[in-house]
Amino acid sequence: MPHAVTHVVVVIVLLELFRHYFVRNKETFPLHYIIIGGIAGLIPDLDIAVYYILSYFGYTISEVHRTFSHNLFVPAFFVILAIATYGFKSKMLGERHLKLRNIFLVIAFGIFIHLFLDASLIGNIMPFFPLSDYKFGLNLLSFFPSAWHETIMPSLDAIILILWLISLEVRHKISRYI
Repeated sequence: MPHAVTHVVVVIVLLELFRHYFVRNKETFPLHYIIIGGIAGLIPDLDIAVYYILSYFGYTISEVHRTFSHNLFVPAFFVILAIATYGFKSKMLGERHLKLRNIFLVIAFGIFIHLFLDASLIGNIMPFFPLSDYKFGLNLLSFFPSAWHETIMPSLDAIILILWLISLEVRHKISRYI
């Protein structure tokens, strides 16, 4: 299972790349959206907190984790909210205008990337739960020797984090602020 750092940083990097290469007017897609999307990358794993409560009633982690929050209906819900709030006025946060529609879209994106990472790297998800208990997972990291399995995800986290910090330095010269 990808760790929290992977879920957050992958979403942040993808949203930053989108902003850098596809958004002409950067003020229409402020960095606040990137932070919101990164945090949203953790939303599906809130089911672990629910597990801690349900464990007192006899539920196991496999009965709770990657079920109700790890399906395609969760990001679809936020896309529907984005469509429903299309005409709403923007809210002002500091000097930036944040549109509710865009907030819901980056939340949906963060959740979708979480699901994609979980389904492709290690384990599986039930994309249509509760309508179906069909499980999908590519388990791409299972090709590595089993002795490596405990160290692969922390190593992947470190690599992603280092590459992201290097890209921040190259694009934004963050060393100026140290």
